[in-house]
Amino acid sequence: MDERSALRRLAASLPAAGDDAAVVDGLVVTTDMLHETTDFPSGTTRYTAGWRSVGASLSDVAAMGADATAALAAYASPTLEAAELDAFVEGAVDVCEAVGAEYVGGDLDTAAEFTAATTAVGGTDSPVWRRGASPGEVVCVTGALGRTAAGLRAFEAGDVDRGNELFRFRPRIDAGRALAPFATAMMDSSDGLARSLHQLAEASDVGFDVDRTAVPVHDAADDYTTDAADRWQLAATVGEDFELVCTLPPSAVGGARGALAVDLHVIGEVTDGGVTADGEPLADEGYTHE
Repeated sequence: MDERSALRRLAASLPAAGDDAAVVDGLVVTTDMLHETTDFPSGTTRYTAGWRSVGASLSDVAAMGADATAALAAYASPTLEAAELDAFVEGAVDVCEAVGAEYVGGDLDTAAEFTAATTAVGGTDSPVWRRGASPGEVVCVTGALGRTAAGLRAFEAGDVDRGNELFRFRPRIDAGRALAPFATAMMDSSDGLARSLHQLAEASDVGFDVDRTAVPVHDAADDYTTDAADRWQLAATVGEDFELVCTLPPSAVGGARGALAVDLHVIGEVTDGGVTADGEPLADEGYTHE
């Protein structure tokens, strides 16, 4: 099975699974696993790895419209080097502090490759699920897309300082909380915009039509491409940007924008079926865990 098939199989027997995080009596909990060969390009510092690993789980908490409380990590590496371990924990602590959460420890092990498995917990009495979108609403994204894609290009070009900087994103905890009273459906964009739209469409049994020119592209993408088609791919399909993708009634957009400290972009509308961009089918393409 591929990852999507495996997730559908598990969701069929686990009622609490299937969204960015599970919610049990107001407790929001999620877990992620990142590997050196698939998630951390050569040149990624352990500080960045700690920030990014824990940040990925905090992003799932944000997507539920929840407060972030704490995070943990299981850290495994071929050898346990003091400087690398200290740097990882420093990154994990700093990303938690950036969103008002606490890093509270985890587990250590040895493994054939560096691996981090992280858990984040939070709380909300009014979670925002993926399944609430309705035709006639608008679809929006926070911030800008393509940050991670630009980071990957930076690492490929040997500019590891820039790559590490771009890989240290700020989880949208504040934005998720601010959007919660307005959003009808929400998730993070870790799998890429295109794939996120397909996932929201499946969960809500709706479709989307996106205006390509309305999709915000991170300024860093322009440092690594001048081709319009390539620029679109960086923003829409590479993924791992950890912005929020949500649906809102058109009448709620103004209130939502007023509540957020980051930009909220209307990129299209919710339709009766099919996922399209400028009226043409948008492929279910994005980040895949392998």
